[in-house]
Amino acid sequence: MIPFGRPMIGDEERDAVAEVLAGSTLSHGPRGHDFEEAFAAFTGAPHAIATSSCAAALHLSYLGLGIGPGDEVIVPAQTHVATAHVVEACGAKPVFVDCDPVGNIDLDAAAAAVTERTRALSVVHYLGLPVDMTRAVELARKHDLFLVEDCALALGATWDGTHTGLHGDVGCFSFYPVKHITTTEGGMAISRRADVAEKLAKQRAFGIDRTVVAERRHSSAYDVELLGLNYRMSELNAAIGVEQLRKLPSFLAARERNARAIKAALEGHPVVRVLDTTGGGSARASFYALEAVLEGPLGARRDEVIEALKQNGLGVSIHYPRPVPLTTYYRNAYGYTDGQFPNAERISNESITLPVGPHISESDAERVVEILTVTVEELA
Repeated sequence: MIPFGRPMIGDEERDAVAEVLAGSTLSHGPRGHDFEEAFAAFTGAPHAIATSSCAAALHLSYLGLGIGPGDEVIVPAQTHVATAHVVEACGAKPVFVDCDPVGNIDLDAAAAAVTERTRALSVVHYLGLPVDMTRAVELARKHDLFLVEDCALALGATWDGTHTGLHGDVGCFSFYPVKHITTTEGGMAISRRADVAEKLAKQRAFGIDRTVVAERRHSSAYDVELLGLNYRMSELNAAIGVEQLRKLPSFLAARERNARAIKAALEGHPVVRVLDTTGGGSARASFYALEAVLEGPLGARRDEVIEALKQNGLGVSIHYPRPVPLTTYYRNAYGYTDGQFPNAERISNESITLPVGPHISESDAERVVEILTVTVEELA
């Protein structure tokens, strides 16, 4: 069985965790600082703030930017529900727009959705393909909007040579088990803005300000100047992250090798159309996965195809089962209906996501193509 994804954990991560457990500091320790420094160095970010998840980093970003009740945030319809939930959690309203045919936010639709209540623009680098950040930045500046980058699938991706997450006000990353690197669970926010980073660092730990320690000369003294939450990353998670970052270049190389090989082998297939998320020009992709749209009648039988692939030894995924505004919660909250997001709906309803991760060898990549081709021929 070739799974869609698998965490690549080795002895280095196990030894790092054992070292943390042998000590007495499990939170607020040096490993978290080391992970932030290493992540900042890899991405070129002046500031990096480790959090308990990518959703936590996104939530803190909107809180830190002052997004709240009465505000609107433009959000792509084709994304994980967390991208929208964090806006709701701040009391603001997510305003959804369709994606382009490849899955990234339609910036023309985003521009048309701006109102006097719009305070921020959310962009998601779909499957690791960077959004046109030149246009996104221009749109944000034109309307004086905050720009938040959801980089959950975009570690290692760049636009015009600058790492994703550093074009807007803040960028947020995920370390879920099958992402580019894992900390088992965890996230990271990066920013060029010192004021945003300082706020996020305090708000991830209840909004506590410990500068009063020096003033009062009591080690336990502190003040609370901001609304905050417990969104900290543990030393165990950070220790794994440090080791994973050391392996990231080889992970990324394997992903690109597998993605390019599978895409080339499926070029021109009569039923399977692979979306071009491999980048080019200003866009350097992170090769998280490949999206394959099932053409013709087979598209309506997507679930049957997935089950047959599983039986034949290939695990695939769906990104995402339905556009976020067409989930029950957002339908009920805002009245969205089928047909409003045609590109997102087609991708969600008629595509499968193929594995390209570093757990796949070159021969496995060949098997992915073989299993997929044989399976669709059997079902056609």
